[in-house]
Amino acid sequence: MAVFVLDNRKQPLMPCSEKRARLLLEDGRAVVHKRYPFAIRLKDRVGGDTQPLRLKLDPGSKTTGLAVVRKAGDGQHVLCLFDLVHRGFQIKKALEQRATFRRRRRSANLRYRAPRFDNRIRPKGWLPPSLQHRVDTVTAWVEWLRRLAPITALDQELVRFDTQRLDNPEISGVGYQQGTLLGYEVREYLLEKWGRECAYCGATDTPLEIEHVEPRSRGGSNRVSNLSLACHACNQEKDRQALTDFFATARGLRRRLKQHGHTADIRLERVQRQLKQPLRDASAVNATRWALFTALKAIGLPVTVGTGGRTKYNRQRLGIPKTHALDAACVGPMDALHHWQVPTLTIKATGRGGYQRTRLTRHGFPRGYLMRQKQVKGFQTGDMITALVPTGKKAGTHIGRVAVRKTGSFNIQTQQGAVQGISYQYCTLIQRGDGYGYHSTPSINHQGGAGQTVV
Repeated sequence: MAVFVLDNRKQPLMPCSEKRARLLLEDGRAVVHKRYPFAIRLKDRVGGDTQPLRLKLDPGSKTTGLAVVRKAGDGQHVLCLFDLVHRGFQIKKALEQRATFRRRRRSANLRYRAPRFDNRIRPKGWLPPSLQHRVDTVTAWVEWLRRLAPITALDQELVRFDTQRLDNPEISGVGYQQGTLLGYEVREYLLEKWGRECAYCGATDTPLEIEHVEPRSRGGSNRVSNLSLACHACNQEKDRQALTDFFATARGLRRRLKQHGHTADIRLERVQRQLKQPLRDASAVNATRWALFTALKAIGLPVTVGTGGRTKYNRQRLGIPKTHALDAACVGPMDALHHWQVPTLTIKATGRGGYQRTRLTRHGFPRGYLMRQKQVKGFQTGDMITALVPTGKKAGTHIGRVAVRKTGSFNIQTQQGAVQGISYQYCTLIQRGDGYGYHSTPSINHQGGAGQTVV
């Protein structure tokens, strides 16, 4: 993975290799500027020639992929990969809990007061906090990466799934629907909607085929709302049967359902319910795509957009495994992608804590009190630290985010899990808490190694 380089005035230069960064640090020509993502600052250089770099984004409802690339001959060369994990679900749950507590207090203490008129007006372009968080977090990281690398352009996957066009092919003419990407748009949407498993028996890790829920011979259409994914056995056994008849009479289906721990009635109800519902993650992405596009344009860099179908087309054509970061590297028009087997830095949004100093029961009553001070022995919850424990059951080196206690006995959240009861005397600060947790994922090969699955 490339190392970001800054000059003596903190202006971005071209990223260098890990070996060159190590030599510069050993010779005393550079100092560590930032640990996550790793960046060095040169002591003896001001300015220099740079090459144009592109930052590619693959926005998602839970994770957004980021990739820094540069043009290399007939294709693009990957320098860095990032997975930005959002916390929109935690924000939504916290707001719901706060609203519940507030509602209880009003009903308990203000029974005699008439309800007030709700005259609050939402501004134009307003998004719920859980969705606005995605836009703000991605925009913040684009700005931070601009300070670390000479990024001159952005590529965004703007249209993940155009559900209106997928559901009604006649809406936009022949050019869009009969192009090269037609099959990729539909297949990728169905994979996301049905959870990458057979809609009927729940089989996974098997080739899936597009299947008409209401058969064409019975008047079924080609609309995406009438399409599902089925394994080859279910597709062949269903044939021209109606959905209810298939679940009632198919012996092979019942045998496969039993193997996967499902029942026919529950599975039939799930299929019928899923057919009527749009893809939830697609709804979240579609709600924020234009807000993110507007925010990226306001940065002042040219923004190129692409579709989710083109991203999948590029990835499968080049034989690249599926991850969020590698999807970002495949966004937009491209001929080749080189040196994409680099580690991925996972950036998880954790928040900066809260002002609440009292823990509450589910009814909103206090059940415990937190510390009034945030720092203990020079450490604060969320800081990245290294703990060198010399002896005992927890002997070894532990690197991760710290959770402080007033006693000076800390908990450390590492990539392998939580380590409890580490004394502050063994801890060394790496980087102050910035509201994010970091860990690195090893690079993967063409066969999808390191625990990744090629889809």
